[in-house]
Amino acid sequence: MTDESVVDNYRLDKARVRASFNRAAETYDAAAVLQKQVREEMLSRLDLVKIAPQAILDAGCGTGHGSFGLQKRFRSAQVYSLDIALGMLQKTNAQRSILSKIFGHKNLICADIESLPVASSSMGLVWSNLALQWCNDLDAAFAEVARVLQPESLFVFSTFGPDTLKELRTASNNGHTHVSRFIDMHDIGDALTRAGFSAPVLDIERYTLTYDDVKSVMKDLKAIGAHNATYGRARGLQGKGFLQNLTRQYEQFRAQGKLPATFEVIYGHAWKPISIRAEHNDVSPITFVKRK
Repeated sequence: MTDESVVDNYRLDKARVRASFNRAAETYDAAAVLQKQVREEMLSRLDLVKIAPQAILDAGCGTGHGSFGLQKRFRSAQVYSLDIALGMLQKTNAQRSILSKIFGHKNLICADIESLPVASSSMGLVWSNLALQWCNDLDAAFAEVARVLQPESLFVFSTFGPDTLKELRTASNNGHTHVSRFIDMHDIGDALTRAGFSAPVLDIERYTLTYDDVKSVMKDLKAIGAHNATYGRARGLQGKGFLQNLTRQYEQFRAQGKLPATFEVIYGHAWKPISIRAEHNDVSPITFVKRK
């Protein structure tokens, strides 16, 4: 198998991604325990920076709780909620407060992060919580974020790293792709630099969710819309033999009576400089914070 075919196998089918998240809009909040924890951590990190954005883009808003948290923090700002799935935006709108529905603007955008229908230099903050892993071209996504940000404005994000769902990846190894290929922190830092961002800072936190059985793992992933959307996935229904083998292989990871599901979360932030072209001539160092 050539390197090119490996890349193609892990390329995401965006129509399937969109359909999966549309179906998960009603079940997402109940299952999105990790997403909530990461969101709260990202909001707390905003305490460390002094910004007063007038326009904010929540890129990959899901059911809107990040947008709501940002609006609460920056009360005078216009918060724009963007997601690839219309169902998620409809859920976001349904969960908005009555007052915001009466007096506020909807500010809902159905689009892909890799191609933002947003005016250049219009945003004072771009926020993205656990959405960038659904991009096929990280360079394109970062270039779009840089384009829509105003000079000296902040990009804050989280995404999944390569150790995410490592147990499921190992247990399901049968010649097809069952788990997305997540991007390494250092490669993300390099992509930020290529996009012209200034002073990128990245760090990693690892979280482990525990389950009684494999069915519970798969049920949670389905509930948040995290279906296998790679082009290298098996087509058609998986047989009973696959599920039995997956269950058997996953058991090797059982500890203290529970099955673990590891999630490697990469947190990052970077600034758009006054002039991206000038920044390319004097590339700022990337800061990687090592955590246990």
